Amino acid sequence: MLSRIVTIAALLVAVLPALAAGNPEPDVLILNSGEKLIGQLVSSNATSVTFKSLALGNLTFDWSKVKEFHSSRRFAVVPKDVNPARPEGIAEIVHGTLSMADQKMVVAGATTITVPVAESEHVVDETAFQNAIESQPGILGGWKGSLTGGISLVEATQDSRTFTGSANFVRVIPSEDWLAPRDRTSINLSAAYGDATQPGAPKLLTSIYHGDGERDEYLSDRWFAFGQISYDHNFGQGLDYGQDYGGGVGWTVLKNANEDLDLKGSFGYIRRDLTGVSADNLAGLTTQETYNRKFKHGVVFSEQISLIGALNQEDAYSAAANAKLIMPLYKRFNFTVASVDNYLGDPPAGFRRNSFQFTTGLTYSLK
Repeated sequence: MLSRIVTIAALLVAVLPALAAGNPEPDVLILNSGEKLIGQLVSSNATSVTFKSLALGNLTFDWSKVKEFHSSRRFAVVPKDVNPARPEGIAEIVHGTLSMADQKMVVAGATTITVPVAESEHVVDETAFQNAIESQPGILGGWKGSLTGGISLVEATQDSRTFTGSANFVRVIPSEDWLAPRDRTSINLSAAYGDATQPGAPKLLTSIYHGDGERDEYLSDRWFAFGQISYDHNFGQGLDYGQDYGGGVGWTVLKNANEDLDLKGSFGYIRRDLTGVSADNLAGLTTQETYNRKFKHGVVFSEQISLIGALNQEDAYSAAANAKLIMPLYKRFNFTVASVDNYLGDPPAGFRRNSFQFTTGLTYSLK
């Protein structure tokens, strides 16, 4: 019996410190109102903090509403105007356990350093920080995206069916929003097909397909160089097959936690095969604007406008505009309302210049 007691005591001595190390004390956040929250700091910037309460889940507060914060965990505090992805910025990042009072952060590491809350661009868990700096995802890692589909069927004197779908994928390296991006890759596919039949009348057909890809390489936090390709087919405009290959420079005009705006200009080669007309080989200039906005409750709005002009054929210009509103339904499922407008300056005889689509559908977020 004595030997068993000694064995159990030895196991407890060995295991308990490990358990304690793996389960640090929870963080404590005290609001100006006196309310005390127990949980874990997720992240923060110069104006707000996101805190995961054990009782209430993720909550976001302005730092001005926080009286005190205490944690035994280690954090990385990134000061303003410091890019932690660049070697020269690493030395300016402060590491250590964290507390806050009187709108000042006290970081206790090898030395104790005080940082005003307004001067802290990001506060990130130390382990997450190291993983983000050191890890490099493979070619299949880091992708985010969504799949959208819609269908309409009618059986009466006229029979009709319509199918719409899209797939959108994007990968930003590094993926953390507190790090300046190094590169970005996007792939977009969309299709709309429909037919309507009636006894004694020819079949009416809708057939529109689009695919594009783009690779951005960031030259600075705001400027990037890019290359892009796109392919199109639009039965309604007499466009049998369109190809576009180009490259240029982009500028991120606006970027914050809720919205971003990019402007891009590019030069490239355009080939268009129109119904009953010889193929056009064009040298084209493209200007593009892309805007994304996040609202409360997970609602997201995005829109894009492209203007394309040909240097060697004056009337061979075109334009495209699309807008999308995504509203959460359940977990990864969302309801999507979207519109796409394509304009062709010189369609074949008998075809309209404008093609407009309005669709609704169910979207599934992949990640």
